[in-house]
Amino acid sequence: MEFNELIRSRESIRSYDPSKPVPEETLRKILEAGRLALSAANRQPWKFLVISSPGMLAKVRGCYGREWFHDAPHVVAVVGLKDQAWVRSFDGYNAVETDAAIAMTHIILAAENEGVGACWIANYDPAKLREALGLSGNEEIFGITPLGYPRKDFSKSGIKKRKPFKEVVEIL
Repeated sequence: MEFNELIRSRESIRSYDPSKPVPEETLRKILEAGRLALSAANRQPWKFLVISSPGMLAKVRGCYGREWFHDAPHVVAVVGLKDQAWVRSFDGYNAVETDAAIAMTHIILAAENEGVGACWIANYDPAKLREALGLSGNEEIFGITPLGYPRKDFSKSGIKKRKPFKEVVEIL
């Protein structure tokens, strides 16, 4: 898909067909986009956890209560590795959150390009999710997204509510 059309047409999907998993080759394309994302000083301080097994999906679904989330055949967690991220010397700013957000954005845009639904979720129970995934103290989840094909009766709204260009852009 042409990039500008991709970003204009992408919507968060909240309706998944649980009987239609995403083929491994397509999942790999989506995750490759995350792997290739830019990061501060090219540190790549992340890992992507792909949850597809019924047992792990059941554990992860317990961290977010929306019914539509429970229908997705896959969930990806973007985990930042704080000790591997670039740190700005002037004030100690750690770029792990920015880097993880860039990687998640690449994953979500790649999913749209492949016709796979995604929805960036931040409103999960972090303690439950950490426990379900068995993360170490250095690992922090910066977002999760379901991945799956939308149900047949789902259709995009085609409406993006965004502030006007002049309200968000200043030319100095």
